[in-house]
Formats: sequence, structure tokens, C-alpha cells
Amino acid sequence: MAPSSRQLAAEVAVPVPESGDPVVVELGPGTGAFTSMIQELLGDRGRHLAVEINPRLASALDGRYPRVEVLNAEAAELPRLLAERGLPAADVVISGLPWASLPRLVQRTTLESVHEVLSSQGAFTTFGYVHAARLGSARRFRRMLGSSFEEVVAGRTVWGNLPPAFVYHARRPRPHRTPAAFHPLHHIVVQQASSCPWPAR
Repeated sequence: MAPSSRQLAAEVAVPVPESGDPVVVELGPGTGAFTSMIQELLGDRGRHLAVEINPRLASALDGRYPRVEVLNAEAAELPRLLAERGLPAADVVISGLPWASLPRLVQRTTLESVHEVLSSQGAFTTFGYVHAARLGSARRFRRMLGSSFEEVVAGRTVWGNLPPAFVYHARRPRPHRTPAAFHPLHHIVVQQASSCPWPAR
């Protein structure tokens, strides 16, 4: 409905390290709401790759953010994109993709590509909209997250966003699993459940 708010951008960018030279990968940057925040946090440190499938948006981002390596490609191509640039792994992956609107196969292949490129202590953050949290596709994505990461935390709702949204913080990729191994509700941790858009289990 509207570009993501600065408050939501700050929430999803929490895992960006305050020091060192991290490799930060951004998926679906769109108009750059998260891109701007990531650049603020990085300053002149590390590497920031932004993977955008829309060529028009990718071109606009490339002109606005000279320090960002904007790649016009699909998120599922992450392993190849990092390998071509001599990057063994990503420290942080931040996603602006609309997971609840993606088909099952696209959800799975994209999340597998994120899992494959993250370092063993890497972090993955993304968000969902409150109004879509109970959709079957959104619930399926939560199950996939739980199968892919040792820790998955759903943070407070950002009511100032339009529409209201909440952030998933996922850490420590599990050992590689085949697609058939995705199964329900592995260790989803809900912080401050009273503010979350679905019931705590």
C-alpha cells in the first residue's frame, strides 16, 4: 500500500553489525526503504548486495546508492551471485519480499537459497503484514523458517507502518535439509505474544 516505514526499516536492519566488514544481502529492495537504513548502519564498511528482480527498480536503486551492488536477478540465484563475486557467505540477509503472496515452490527455493549462503552464525530478517498473518501461505512460511533456523523470533507489531507489520528474526541456519524435511512448527519463539498477530502456541 505504501513504502515501508523508517520504523520498520530500523527493525529489520537490527542484525547489521556495528563493526567489522560484514556482507549484507538485501532481497527485494523495491524503492529502497530498507536500503537506506542498511547504508546508514554500514557507512563505508563491508559489502551490501541488493537483489532486485524488477529492472526498472534495480536501475533506479543503482543510481541512488553508489555503494550498493545492485543485482537485477532472482533471489533464488543467491548462491551463484555470491560465488561470482568471490564471497563465501553472507553475514546478514534482509528480505523485503512478500512471502505470503509467493507460491509454495518459490517460498521454498528462495528460503533454501538464503539458508545456503548464510554463515553458520548468520542472521536472516524479514517481515509480514498483520492482516495476512493467518493466511495459509503465511503460516506455511513460518513453518519453513522453523525448519531452516535454530532460532526464530517474531517481534512486536510496527503499528506505524501502512499496513501494520511485524518482523521475523531468524538466526543460526540448521544443517542442510531436503525440501521433504520441512515440517510444522519447529521452535517458533514468540516474544511479547500480546502484540503478535497470531495466538502463541
